[in-house]
Amino acid sequence: MAESANSVDALARLAAVIESRLPARGGDPEKSYVARLLHKGPDAFLKKVGEEATEVVMAAKDADSGGDRSKLVGEVADLWFHTMIALAHYGLKPADVIAELERREGTSGIEEKALRKALAREGGAQ
Repeated sequence: MAESANSVDALARLAAVIESRLPARGGDPEKSYVARLLHKGPDAFLKKVGEEATEVVMAAKDADSGGDRSKLVGEVADLWFHTMIALAHYGLKPADVIAELERREGTSGIEEKALRKALAREGGAQ
């Protein structure tokens, strides 16, 4: 459990740095990559999320073919990082994602998907 707590702490520390780069907190786009992305707006950082997701897929395919698995780890780290920028922009934290994963714990993915579809149908019927 200690490793898990340290991992959550690492995400929280990174989230705090990212939040400090928000325009509302005085993040300087001339000095910070994160501030620059945030200053450019959602199109910029969401494009990076998409690019990084594609790079994760490519690295995973390479790993399947006997390629360097550490590249997959690096690409996932890049994806998480850029996703955390998006979370910060929308006023969310890694803890919100962890809470959602904990909420889903013990529920099969098939059940979860069926529940989401049922809720969407109910929402559409209102």
